[in-house]
Amino acid sequence: MENSRTNRRRGTDQIPAAGTDRPFAPVPPDPIPGGEAANQQSARQKTPARRSLPNLIQDLRAYQQELEDQNSALLFSRQAAEGASERFESLFSNVPLALMVVDEFGMVVQSNAMALNLFRPREQDPPLNFLLPLIGDEHKVRVENSFATAKASGVSEATEVVFSRGLEGRFTGDLHMRRIQYSQDELAHFICAVIDQGPLLTERRALQERRRALQESAAALQQRNEELRLSENRLAAIINSSLDAIICVDNDQRISIFNPAAATLFQCPSEQALGSSLDRFLPDAVPSIMATEASTQALLGELNGRTAGGKVLALEVSVSRELHPEGTITTVFARDLTARKQVEAHRNQLANQLRESQKMQAVGTMAGGIAHDFNNILGAILGNVSLAQQDCEPDAPALVSLLEIQKAGRRARDLVQQILTFSRNEAPKLDPIQLSEIVLEATRLLKVTLPHSVELQVDLHATVPPVLADATQVEQAVINLATNAIHAIGPNKGMVRIALNYPQLDALACERYGLPDGAYVTLSVSDTGMGIDPETMERIFEPFFTTKPVGQGTGLGLSVVHGVMRTHLGTVDVQSTPGQGSVFTLFFPAVTDTAVVPVSTAIESATLSDVEGGGKHVMYVDDDQALVFLVERALSRKGFKVSTFTDPHLAASALRKQPQAYDLLVTDYNMPGYCGVDLLREARAIRPDLPVALASGYVTTEIEKSAFAEGARALIHKPNDVEELCDTVQRLIKGEDLL
Repeated sequence: MENSRTNRRRGTDQIPAAGTDRPFAPVPPDPIPGGEAANQQSARQKTPARRSLPNLIQDLRAYQQELEDQNSALLFSRQAAEGASERFESLFSNVPLALMVVDEFGMVVQSNAMALNLFRPREQDPPLNFLLPLIGDEHKVRVENSFATAKASGVSEATEVVFSRGLEGRFTGDLHMRRIQYSQDELAHFICAVIDQGPLLTERRALQERRRALQESAAALQQRNEELRLSENRLAAIINSSLDAIICVDNDQRISIFNPAAATLFQCPSEQALGSSLDRFLPDAVPSIMATEASTQALLGELNGRTAGGKVLALEVSVSRELHPEGTITTVFARDLTARKQVEAHRNQLANQLRESQKMQAVGTMAGGIAHDFNNILGAILGNVSLAQQDCEPDAPALVSLLEIQKAGRRARDLVQQILTFSRNEAPKLDPIQLSEIVLEATRLLKVTLPHSVELQVDLHATVPPVLADATQVEQAVINLATNAIHAIGPNKGMVRIALNYPQLDALACERYGLPDGAYVTLSVSDTGMGIDPETMERIFEPFFTTKPVGQGTGLGLSVVHGVMRTHLGTVDVQSTPGQGSVFTLFFPAVTDTAVVPVSTAIESATLSDVEGGGKHVMYVDDDQALVFLVERALSRKGFKVSTFTDPHLAASALRKQPQAYDLLVTDYNMPGYCGVDLLREARAIRPDLPVALASGYVTTEIEKSAFAEGARALIHKPNDVEELCDTVQRLIKGEDLL
């Protein structure tokens, strides 16, 4: 009220203060003095005076009437203006919007009830006099700039301005302003509208939060879709790269997924397999799958599958089930067992070979021990037969029996040699030889006893390289194979063929025969006999296994062949068909860069010199009493003085007492609790120049090395003939080197 009374008036317009009853409207201007009546009077003055009084009265009346009309118009205009002012005041006061009239200095000239309720909700709140103090400090500059803009352009606004509500409250609203036009020399006035944006801001913030949540949800959904896509790609990559066949089927057992491994395994492209029934490839798996419907995972075990071409496969099958809204998806995993079965078969074969090797090694060790003792017995038998033959007259009837005993003894000696050949695990002394010479010598011996119904053919390759071999062992192996071939033909007509070749074996062939890569010479013995059945084939190399009647076979022939090839770093291959014959092929490593030393395989009879002992003293040590008795008699007949001992300790004691009384020491190698090398070492310590020879029926490379290292002059192989023994003793006493 006071503000409106103190407002200055400029010109003819007036802005009433807030709360006054005066109309907020311009006051009509006062009439110009004289107006139209003055103009008429001036006109009358210019009228000649000749006008009459009635005319003057009439003019005055007309002028009066005109003044009355103007007064009525002015009265109507004032009433209309007052009505408009009242209507404006009513509109200004009752509009549901906070309105204020503010001058350019920020003073509130007029405000309506909404503005008062918004800025002064309580009586104790300060009056609404100035607008800028009600604006927060962070928004004042922006509001002042908005007033300057409204002053210049007539309109402006400031959004989201923080206002003070009384003493304690605050609210956020939008400020809209428009300049009120007055005369140019007046202050600028603005009508300002304040819109409380609190509810709108709350809703806007809620919308923003909702939009943000939707954006986050969309981003999360997009990320999930991307993760799902990546997961599907990973799953597809796993399925496609799996080495096992993976097949997915629906409820009708129709194939929906057929990975590349399945296409390779079943030899069917994926596009041809999709949609087909599972029993097309796994006919045995369908009943098993139906039987395991209650479980999500099941191992069906080993089942037979079938390729698109009908080939049967050995497979390991398992299933997995997943429940989906559209139905159950069954995934079948199939693993090819062909390679595993081949590996297992190869492993079993190697295990069988290892068992056979260990069994033959054990039997060989046992046979070696038996042969040692048997040699002593044979030595006594053959030696005594020889002495008995010397004691008989040339025409004595006993010579026939002695000759038969000697033949049987020599056959037994050959049998023992086969046992020893089989049992020796050490490498023999190998020399470069031509196998063709061995084959020719063996055939010469075979033709002597060859039946007339059997034809013997020899096929020798012209350019066969030499091999590292022991001639005696190879000849024995050839004779054994040929003898078996002749027995396989029996009384029927047939043919035995001995062939020597130099094939070019590649790496696969070497691997098939179990040989290292390299060049090999093959010696094969084939026959047209009855062949070998599969059951017998598994046991042909077992020692003492034979299919011949009692008295016709020892069961050591093929065992000896196997032992010979093992020591020669080769192998023996057997191919046989029952009723069609057999082929035994020996593989020898070829020598391509070593000069061949010709080896004569002819058996030459040694010319034994006449033995005269001349009283030389020989000490003979052996744990076998029969052999000691034989040697004593044999050497004594040749003029030697013999001292025999069955206990090596007594022999050492006797030598220690009279070291110069003996000219030669012959000792057995293997004696109970004592070794001949120990006696050799002790004798060398007692008398270094005493010749010493070791006798053994089982001479190995280790025995040779240890004996010669200790100074032995010779190794005597038992059993031997009496004449050979006497000749060896005489040569050693004379100082000849027999090594």
